[in-house]
Amino acid sequence: MANQVEPKLIKPLYDELQKERFVTLATVDFETGGPNVNAISWVLAKNEETLYFAVDNRSRIVQNINSNNKVVLNIIANESTYSIAGEASVKAEKMEGVPLKLALMEITVKEVRDVMFYGSKITVEPQYDKTYDKDAAARLDKQVMEAMKKA
Repeated sequence: MANQVEPKLIKPLYDELQKERFVTLATVDFETGGPNVNAISWVLAKNEETLYFAVDNRSRIVQNINSNNKVVLNIIANESTYSIAGEASVKAEKMEGVPLKLALMEITVKEVRDVMFYGSKITVEPQYDKTYDKDAAARLDKQVMEAMKKA
Protein backbone atom coordinates (compact mmCIF):
# COMPACT_ATOMS: atom_id res chain seq x y z
CA MET A 1 0.00 0.00 0.00
CA ALA A 2 1.42 3.40 -0.98
CA ASN A 3 1.92 6.00 1.70
CA GLN A 4 -0.37 9.02 1.72
CA VAL A 5 1.04 12.23 0.21
CA GLU A 6 -0.31 15.58 1.38
CA PRO A 7 0.26 19.07 -0.09
CA LYS A 8 0.58 20.66 3.38
CA LEU A 9 1.12 19.76 7.02
CA ILE A 10 -1.43 17.51 8.65
CA LYS A 11 -2.74 18.71 12.02
CA PRO A 12 -0.63 16.37 14.21
CA LEU A 13 2.56 17.61 12.48
CA TYR A 14 1.50 21.25 12.70
CA ASP A 15 0.87 20.77 16.43
CA GLU A 16 4.24 19.05 16.98
CA LEU A 17 6.04 21.87 15.18
CA GLN A 18 4.83 24.51 17.62
CA LYS A 19 7.77 23.89 19.95
CA GLU A 20 11.48 23.26 19.79
CA ARG A 21 12.17 19.65 18.79
CA PHE A 22 14.63 17.33 17.10
CA VAL A 23 14.36 17.20 13.29
CA THR A 24 16.81 16.59 10.49
CA LEU A 25 17.18 18.83 7.47
CA ALA A 26 18.50 17.61 4.13
CA THR A 27 19.95 20.12 1.67
CA VAL A 28 22.01 19.89 -1.52
CA ASP A 29 25.67 20.61 -0.77
CA PHE A 30 26.79 23.72 -2.66
CA GLU A 31 30.29 22.32 -3.30
CA THR A 32 29.73 18.65 -4.04
CA GLY A 33 26.13 18.62 -5.30
CA GLY A 34 25.54 15.67 -2.98
CA PRO A 35 23.18 15.34 -0.03
CA ASN A 36 23.90 17.12 3.24
CA VAL A 37 21.96 16.29 6.42
CA ASN A 38 21.95 18.26 9.67
CA ALA A 39 20.11 17.89 12.97
CA ILE A 40 18.38 21.10 14.09
CA SER A 41 15.95 21.97 16.88
CA TRP A 42 14.78 25.55 16.39
CA VAL A 43 11.87 24.88 14.05
CA LEU A 44 8.32 26.25 13.96
CA ALA A 45 5.28 25.71 11.75
CA LYS A 46 4.05 29.23 10.99
CA ASN A 47 1.02 27.70 9.27
CA GLU A 48 0.23 24.48 7.39
CA GLU A 49 2.24 25.60 4.35
CA THR A 50 5.17 27.48 5.93
CA LEU A 51 7.95 26.36 8.27
CA TYR A 52 10.57 28.54 9.91
CA PHE A 53 13.87 27.42 11.34
CA ALA A 54 16.86 29.23 12.79
CA VAL A 55 20.55 28.46 12.24
CA ASP A 56 23.83 30.30 12.64
CA ASN A 57 23.96 32.70 9.69
CA ARG A 58 27.41 31.33 8.75
CA SER A 59 26.09 27.78 8.58
CA ARG A 60 26.69 25.56 5.56
CA ILE A 61 22.90 25.11 5.55
CA VAL A 62 22.50 28.76 4.51
CA GLN A 63 25.13 28.42 1.79
CA ASN A 64 23.49 25.25 0.50
CA ILE A 65 20.02 26.82 0.36
CA ASN A 66 21.35 29.94 -1.38
CA SER A 67 22.80 27.63 -4.04
CA ASN A 68 19.85 25.20 -4.33
CA ASN A 69 16.62 25.89 -2.46
CA LYS A 70 15.27 22.30 -2.44
CA VAL A 71 15.12 20.84 1.09
CA VAL A 72 13.58 17.98 3.01
CA LEU A 73 12.81 18.22 6.70
CA ASN A 74 12.43 14.86 8.44
CA ILE A 75 10.40 14.57 11.63
CA ILE A 76 9.53 11.63 13.85
CA ALA A 77 6.08 12.31 15.30
CA ASN A 78 2.54 10.95 15.40
CA GLU A 79 3.93 7.37 15.72
CA SER A 80 5.59 7.66 12.32
CA THR A 81 8.34 9.32 10.28
CA TYR A 82 7.51 12.14 7.88
CA SER A 83 9.39 13.74 5.02
CA ILE A 84 8.42 17.38 4.43
CA ALA A 85 9.75 18.55 1.06
CA GLY A 86 9.82 22.18 0.06
CA GLU A 87 11.69 25.21 -1.12
CA ALA A 88 13.72 27.21 1.39
CA SER A 89 15.00 30.75 1.51
CA VAL A 90 16.58 33.20 3.91
CA LYS A 91 13.77 35.25 5.45
CA ALA A 92 16.16 37.33 7.61
CA GLU A 93 19.96 37.27 7.72
CA LYS A 94 19.90 38.25 11.41
CA MET A 95 16.96 37.56 13.69
CA GLU A 96 15.72 40.41 15.86
CA GLY A 97 15.63 39.92 19.63
CA VAL A 98 18.20 37.11 19.65
CA PRO A 99 21.76 37.62 20.98
CA LEU A 100 23.37 35.27 18.44
CA LYS A 101 23.79 35.90 14.72
CA LEU A 102 21.04 33.54 13.59
CA ALA A 103 19.44 33.47 10.17
CA LEU A 104 15.69 32.98 9.99
CA MET A 105 14.99 30.47 7.26
CA GLU A 106 11.63 29.80 5.62
CA ILE A 107 10.41 26.61 3.95
CA THR A 108 7.41 26.67 1.64
CA VAL A 109 5.93 23.19 2.01
CA LYS A 110 5.34 21.36 -1.28
CA GLU A 111 4.77 17.79 -0.13
CA VAL A 112 4.36 15.84 3.11
CA ARG A 113 4.93 12.09 3.02
CA ASP A 114 4.62 9.43 5.67
CA VAL A 115 7.85 7.49 4.98
CA MET A 116 7.66 4.90 7.76
CA PHE A 117 8.24 1.38 6.55
CA TYR A 118 5.16 -0.79 6.21
CA GLY A 119 3.66 -2.50 9.23
CA SER A 120 5.44 -0.51 11.91
CA LYS A 121 5.09 2.51 14.16
CA ILE A 122 7.39 4.63 16.29
CA THR A 123 6.98 3.79 19.97
CA VAL A 124 9.49 6.24 21.45
CA GLU A 125 10.38 9.58 19.88
CA PRO A 126 13.96 10.93 19.99
CA GLN A 127 14.87 12.97 23.04
CA TYR A 128 17.93 15.09 23.75
CA ASP A 129 19.53 17.13 26.51
CA LYS A 130 21.42 20.37 26.18
CA THR A 131 25.00 19.72 27.32
CA TYR A 132 25.86 23.31 28.19
CA ASP A 133 24.46 25.68 30.84
CA LYS A 134 20.80 24.58 31.18
CA ASP A 135 19.55 28.03 32.23
CA ALA A 136 21.36 29.79 29.38
CA ALA A 137 20.05 27.18 26.93
CA ALA A 138 16.48 27.62 28.15
CA ARG A 139 16.74 31.44 27.84
CA LEU A 140 18.17 31.22 24.32
CA ASP A 141 15.61 28.64 23.21
CA LYS A 142 12.79 30.87 24.48
CA GLN A 143 14.23 33.94 22.70
CA VAL A 144 14.62 32.09 19.40
CA MET A 145 11.17 30.50 19.46
CA GLU A 146 9.51 33.81 20.39
CA ALA A 147 11.37 35.62 17.59
CA MET A 148 10.19 33.02 15.06
CA LYS A 149 6.60 33.32 16.28
CA LYS A 150 6.74 37.11 15.79
CA ALA A 151 8.26 36.86 12.30
